[in-house]
Amino acid sequence: MSKRGLSLEEKKTKMLEIFHETAEFYSLKELEKIAPIVQSVKEVLDDIVSDGLVQMDKIGTGNYFWSLPSAAGATKQALLAKNQKELEGINAKIEEMQAAIEDAEKGREDTPERRKLISKLDGLNENSSSLKKELSAFGAADPIKYDRKSKAIKTCKDSAVRWTDNTLMLLTYISNLGFDMEPLKASLGITDEWEDLQT
Repeated sequence: MSKRGLSLEEKKTKMLEIFHETAEFYSLKELEKIAPIVQSVKEVLDDIVSDGLVQMDKIGTGNYFWSLPSAAGATKQALLAKNQKELEGINAKIEEMQAAIEDAEKGREDTPERRKLISKLDGLNENSSSLKKELSAFGAADPIKYDRKSKAIKTCKDSAVRWTDNTLMLLTYISNLGFDMEPLKASLGITDEWEDLQT
């Protein structure tokens, strides 16, 4: 039967035991010599350093690691306090949201009157939808579109009358000066079919 290797958690526990039993500082090379998990000492060490269970300091060119039992307890206590505070905040938010839900549900109790009003609202929405479809079927006969077109036509007609009046005033002025009107009319594109628009 082959011997089963240690799991990552077991390796972390063994590594912490080395620190806590000796209460010494170690370099990575020293740990690789004394640790029973020679192949993955660096991996396990990185893992427990990131968990905050082992401290690491760079001294000169080397990295030194240590963990004291009291420091590990303090780290765990601080983590527990942080998690408890976070839990209290989450619980407060849950209570706040439940209160908001209860407030929102006030006046929305399932009563015969409410069911009747909801039914009426559904009927009105269906009627509105049906009328909108009917209105879109008429297209150009839409009263709003018709009103817009009427206003646009009036604006265009007013502009045409204004330009016609301006042209007539210009022609009258030039005629009073004694100029021949025919070449001027021809240059402006005014023919005998030209009409004086009236408002």
